[in-house]
Amino acid sequence: MSLLSPRLQLKVAQKQILTPGLVQMVTVLQLNRLELKEMITQEIVKNPVLEESTEEPGDEITADELKPLLEASEPVVDPADKQLLEAAVLTDANSLIGSDGDVAINGNLFPDAEEASAAVAVTEAETPTPADQLLETPAATDPFDEIDFGSFFDDYLDPGYKSPASESVEKPSFETFLSAPVTLGDHLRSQLSVSVMPDEVRDAAESIIGNLDEDGYLSASLEEIAAMGDHKPEIVEKALKVVHSLDPAGVGARNPRECLLLQIESVNGKGGVAWQIVSNHLRLLETRQYKEIAKVLGRPLDHVEVAVRMIQHLNPRPGLRYSGAGARVVEPDVYFIKDGDDYIIQMNDEDVPQLRLNAQYRKMLDRDNGATKEVRDYVRERYTSAIQLMKNIEQRKQTIMKVCQAIVRRQTEFLSSGLDHLKPMMIKEVAEEVGVHPSTVSRAVASKYVHTPQGVFELRYFFSEAVQGPLGGATPLLLLKRMVKKMIDEEDRTKPLTDEQITSLLQTQGINVTRRTVAKYREDMKIPSTHQRRVRN
Repeated sequence: MSLLSPRLQLKVAQKQILTPGLVQMVTVLQLNRLELKEMITQEIVKNPVLEESTEEPGDEITADELKPLLEASEPVVDPADKQLLEAAVLTDANSLIGSDGDVAINGNLFPDAEEASAAVAVTEAETPTPADQLLETPAATDPFDEIDFGSFFDDYLDPGYKSPASESVEKPSFETFLSAPVTLGDHLRSQLSVSVMPDEVRDAAESIIGNLDEDGYLSASLEEIAAMGDHKPEIVEKALKVVHSLDPAGVGARNPRECLLLQIESVNGKGGVAWQIVSNHLRLLETRQYKEIAKVLGRPLDHVEVAVRMIQHLNPRPGLRYSGAGARVVEPDVYFIKDGDDYIIQMNDEDVPQLRLNAQYRKMLDRDNGATKEVRDYVRERYTSAIQLMKNIEQRKQTIMKVCQAIVRRQTEFLSSGLDHLKPMMIKEVAEEVGVHPSTVSRAVASKYVHTPQGVFELRYFFSEAVQGPLGGATPLLLLKRMVKKMIDEEDRTKPLTDEQITSLLQTQGINVTRRTVAKYREDMKIPSTHQRRVRN
């Protein structure tokens, strides 16, 4: 019998460990433009040595000027971590080198240390010393030159006009003009507030509105509402009728049949052909047995077809207009601009803060200024973090540009002629062409959009597998779905195509697919089956 006891064991294993710098590089790469703006704004708030680059001159320091101070004693970054970061971030050193030997970081050129020191020396040589200033004789000033004639004319000669320079008006934020989205409950309560009814009925109607789902259906029974709100059953019945009379029509229904009937009643159609079909023959309507409906109702087929068209315009989910997800804000991260026969790839850096290093904290790295070890360590850590962030942002830009260049080379016909000329393209193929791991390409195209001459598309939209077959090797899956949908749209409704027939038609075109694959694509596009599409004459 073995007993459990503590033991000491040695084990050798290989593990992939990501340093904080590598984790940040991966995180920055998968951010889209809006997320990158928010991330940079947060970093500026957290890191005091980071600031947004503006046209106004300010104290700025380059990465090369900081390098001797950051590599002094008291290192912060472990040498092993530093090698990993340099190997990950600077895989393509030539992409970060400018034409004049300057290092490009986040779109700005940082001069070399020798050039920076030479510039400082020239500046100091040209700056007059205090002794020279004392030897200079000040020129006599004319009191007439001290008059500001611009403000004089603005204030007195033309009171109806103010130049932009002389008048600074603080404009309200655009966000103050945006209204909050109106929910289904708010829309119904606003109508309930102007309706005349007893207070107990109003309270019961409030309870019913609170139990509506996002589609506008009543999710609780009347008995449950009466018990929870301490209402009488007959009061809840009256309140439900009040809710049924509100806009949108059909709200407060307990099933799709009641929802459609309420909408027909709202246009005074109760008792008509459409009302009778929905009330008693909904199953025949689903199977498109219009002749059978006409026979049962004793009405001409033309009347039934008119009623069917009217039913097709009803909304089985009336509350979704107010409860659905709001519009998604999409801003292109990249632009593909046509220039003659070529395409120019341009990153959308508008409103993205350009970062620079604040030089005011540099003196805190010097021991002679009296800064404590804790202060020096903190400032050194903040500078190191800021430089790493700027490098990761530039690396993100270079990676996205390389991936987009590969996309343009492979999808030139699509950009020129449209979707029918889209070619199959795998992430693995682009990764091999760019020289990175496939996961890097996947992160580079995630949640990012590109503006092309054919419209705005997600970058992942261009990646699609090829279909098997002699001609299928040049057909992506997206085009295959379009082909299936086009065949179904052009079919004879009285004799719709089966999945086997669609498969045979595709195989005659050299595309080898199975019936199960066609059925899967048809279900993905939410196209009904052959039996449901058939129209019986």
